[in-house]
Amino acid sequence: MSLAARDYGSAGRVAVATPQANPTVEAEFGILMPRRISLHITRLQSRAPDSAGRLVDYLEKLEASVDSFDSFRPDAFGFACTGSSYLVGADREAEILAAVTARTGLVIDTATAAIRWRLDQLGARRIALLSPYPETLNAAAIAFWQAAGLTIVRTAHVAIASADTRGIYELRAADAAPALAALDLTGIDAVLVSGTGLPSLPLIADWPHALPLLSSNTCLAARLVDRLGTPDALSGWQQRLAEAR
Repeated sequence: MSLAARDYGSAGRVAVATPQANPTVEAEFGILMPRRISLHITRLQSRAPDSAGRLVDYLEKLEASVDSFDSFRPDAFGFACTGSSYLVGADREAEILAAVTARTGLVIDTATAAIRWRLDQLGARRIALLSPYPETLNAAAIAFWQAAGLTIVRTAHVAIASADTRGIYELRAADAAPALAALDLTGIDAVLVSGTGLPSLPLIADWPHALPLLSSNTCLAARLVDRLGTPDALSGWQQRLAEAR
């Protein structure tokens, strides 16, 4: 069936795998994606008792999340968890994705790959990183981006209630706004808000500077619509955000 012949998803079907307790990805992708792109969500699952174990499981067991769609094959597929990539590392991530693609035919874009793609588009190499991560995960994030050839000029932190990353899901954009406003923007090419669980769209909508402000979710959404051949599809999301708030 051609895209145009579909009742829903005439501009494409996008699937996104999100951490099991994360409520933010669906909300933000629902705002970012226009109505002609249908959105389909599956949950990344793990029974590991600690945050690091869960995050690693999400990538190592990605095939099970893909299989939850059974015979359904989306036109673009996103892995919406940056923390997993930071802990597993780029080399192991590539191995996992290659194996899933070989078996299913699906090309999967991770949030970190989408961030790299967007930074390359902008020619941005000197970055300010804002995250809600515990110290060990934040260190892994910095090391990941440094290994990718970026310079992390400055960092900013949004506190959560415990070392468990599920605390990120209780945050509001307003919790991150003071740390973002306090960032010294001198000598940087872009600001990255890392973490798909931290609401980022209000921060970007209210951003008063010409300097690019990116987030895990906006980069992944942009990459997926680019895969569909509709790179301008995200335009107008600010109005959809206003309707949702």
